[in-house]
Amino acid sequence: MHRDGDIYSIAVSNDLVLTGSSSHRIHAWKPLDCHAKGYIHASSGEVRAMVAHGILYTGSFDRTVKAWRVNEKKCVDSFIAHGGNINDMVVNQQNGYLITCSSDGTVKMWLRVYGENSHALIRVLVFHAYPFHALAFSVAVSNKSFLYSGSTDGTINYWEQEISCRYTHGGFLQGHRFAVLSLVTIENIVISGSEDSTIRIWKREKGRGNIHECLAVLEGHRGPVRCLATFLQKDKFALSFLVYTASLDQTFKAWRVKLSPEDGLEIEN
Repeated sequence: MHRDGDIYSIAVSNDLVLTGSSSHRIHAWKPLDCHAKGYIHASSGEVRAMVAHGILYTGSFDRTVKAWRVNEKKCVDSFIAHGGNINDMVVNQQNGYLITCSSDGTVKMWLRVYGENSHALIRVLVFHAYPFHALAFSVAVSNKSFLYSGSTDGTINYWEQEISCRYTHGGFLQGHRFAVLSLVTIENIVISGSEDSTIRIWKREKGRGNIHECLAVLEGHRGPVRCLATFLQKDKFALSFLVYTASLDQTFKAWRVKLSPEDGLEIEN
């Protein structure tokens, strides 16, 4: 791979790995040999967020969201989504809604109008004025869905989807001392990475009013934890998964987490 600015976002679409950077470009790579397959000039700002769902969505510092047909290198929609930088985006796999968060302190939901290749704003979630940096989506066994957002004040706000498809603010998780920069979920577990160099593992209790408990604080990085990923492992008797963390201290770490009713929480680094 050649260097073309700082890389801020990554997504996988069909047989390509896509990266977004400070060069305002989206680069495409073959997965196995990392061979460059070309690039798209995406925006007039840093490409800070990407997610693939049939089409590729990108969000940037110029406040715009763009939708792309990658194979055609064609932008099929472009719109100003926020009043500030777009920092993260996810797709609700249940209904296809695009969800974006921004430095303007809002989370927005967008409906894709398939016949027109356009997007309509359907909901704005606001709880406080702090910038949002990270998003994660979680679906419970009961089919209830939860949306988590991490902000610069160190809190993680969460919203619960009602039967009417409206979202109500359920509360917030407190523990980080500085901004929450990354979020990921796996089943009823929420994992957060922060500017305070720590990773926290939270558990959403089932059937207890959506109470969240911080199970562990992972320490080892010496800089802000900017990226998180998880991989679920097969285990008949426990919830077992790997957590991958990347930090601005230029290190990448892997953690093995095992949660069982009998033995509690076990963590290996």
